[in-house]
Parts: sequence; structure tokens; C-alpha cells
Amino acid sequence: MDPRNQDLYAHVGGRLVHRSEAKVSVFDSSVQGGDAVWEGLRVYAGRVFQLDAHLERLERSAKALAFESVPSRDTLCAALFETLRKNGMRDGAHVRLTLTRGEKITSGMDPRNNRAGPCLIVLAEWKPPIYGSQGLRLVTSTVRRAPPAVMDSKIHHNNLIHNILAKIQANVAGADDALMLDVEGYVAETNATNVFLVARGELHTPTADHCLPGITRGVVLRLAREAGIPTAERRISLMEFHTADEVFTTGTLGELAWVQAIDGRPIGAQRGPVTSRLCALFAAAVQREGTPIPA
Repeated sequence: MDPRNQDLYAHVGGRLVHRSEAKVSVFDSSVQGGDAVWEGLRVYAGRVFQLDAHLERLERSAKALAFESVPSRDTLCAALFETLRKNGMRDGAHVRLTLTRGEKITSGMDPRNNRAGPCLIVLAEWKPPIYGSQGLRLVTSTVRRAPPAVMDSKIHHNNLIHNILAKIQANVAGADDALMLDVEGYVAETNATNVFLVARGELHTPTADHCLPGITRGVVLRLAREAGIPTAERRISLMEFHTADEVFTTGTLGELAWVQAIDGRPIGAQRGPVTSRLCALFAAAVQREGTPIPA
């Protein structure tokens, strides 16, 4: 862990506090039932990348979960920027922004017990992309991604037990992450990221029916189309990933990370040409795009 993270300040419930004091009540809905929504943000060169897109998804997720109130966009931004300024963060930082349904008057699932309003948590850390430059090794999990009839993946909620169970399987197998299938056996995403394959120079990614339509995923699709790389969003079988020319994952925490093997099938000994091109385009985009952090 970066030693600078030992002395962080976080925004919790309207207050900026040292990490040693950053706590929520045992009656908070996130503790009681994972009843919260969240976003991961990255800071590059004095800007927060894709801030409006992240805040819009947070607001839409909270609305889908029937939160009675959501802090205004100005309130969310003020807490975020205050946290970044307090920690002196203008580059190389990752932010976990969480909005819980708030504190309950008594334990239980009923949202009518939430009378205090939502609790906003802004946790910023010095954190580079987590996967580094080495290729990932994935294994296919037996834990399936839920269909929209069970839980719509477009809701970016905090109840991540399915992802955690899949990650445990990856850990036991000695892999970096787990590839997760939908209930019909098509590839959905990994336990932590969206996933792409390259075949014969074309870029393919699963439709967002059983996976989160990630913001980094959307940026990569945009950059690919602008660069003239053919793209497709469709249902993709596991066999197609096993036999792909290139595979990579996308996410705010890990950016673009190439995959060297899936279920023991080698994909490539190094990052492929299309993946490398998209990594370069993404690196350029994060330096020129984003919302400036006020002085």
C-alpha cells in the first residue's frame, strides 16, 4: 500500500475526517443489507475523468433503488473536490464515492426505517491501475451473473456478494480474476471488469444485458470507432474468448489490462496490437478530457 494512504482524509456524512475516524453507524443501510450505490473515479492531471457520466449513473442507480432523496450534483462535487484538495490529490488517485440509503432507526430491511436521509462517503486513495503491465490469467467461475429478471446489472449497487464469490474461486485457482457467464452460458464480464476480445482485427464485447455498461467500456468503444476499428456489442460464447486473438478487460480501477490466458488456454505472450493501440488512445484521452479540480 502507498504509505501516503496512512494519513488520508475522507468525507463521511457531511464531514471531512481522518481515516482513523471515518466510520458509519451500525444502523447504516450499507451495513444492514448492502443497501447503497457507488462509483469509482480516477484523477488524472488535475482532472476527474468522466465525472458527469459517473454522477449520472450514481443518481440513476439511487433512483432505481427508490432512494427518497439524493444530494444535488453541486453537493456531490463539493464533497469530492474538498476531499481531493485536503489530500493534495491532482493525479494518480482513485476515488470510491458511495451513497448509502442512510441510518435506520432500527435494524431491518424496511426502507421506511431510514429517516435520516442518505449518507455520502468519499474515499480517495493514492492508487495506480491495480493490474500493472503483466497479462492477466482468468478462470471461468461457476457463479453466474444474474439476469435483469433477478437484478438489473445497470444498477450500480453495493451488494457484491456474487462478485466476491467469483473472486474467491479465482483466488483458489491461482488466477487474477474470474470470468463470469450469464445464466445461458454466454460471457458477461469478470468479477470486477468488463471484457473485450479481438478477432481478425475486430473488437467485440458482450452486450450490457447481464453486465454493467461500464464507463471505461463506453470510452473504449468510442475511441475504437473514432479510430476506425470495427466494433460489435453482442452475445459471445466462452469458446470465442478461448480462441480470441486478443482479450483485455476495462474498468476505472484497472484501466485497460490485457489477458494472457483463460482457463489455461493461452491468448498471447504479450499485449496485442489492437489492445496496445487502444491503450495509447485511452492514455491520451485521460490527459485531455475530464472535469478540472477547482483550486
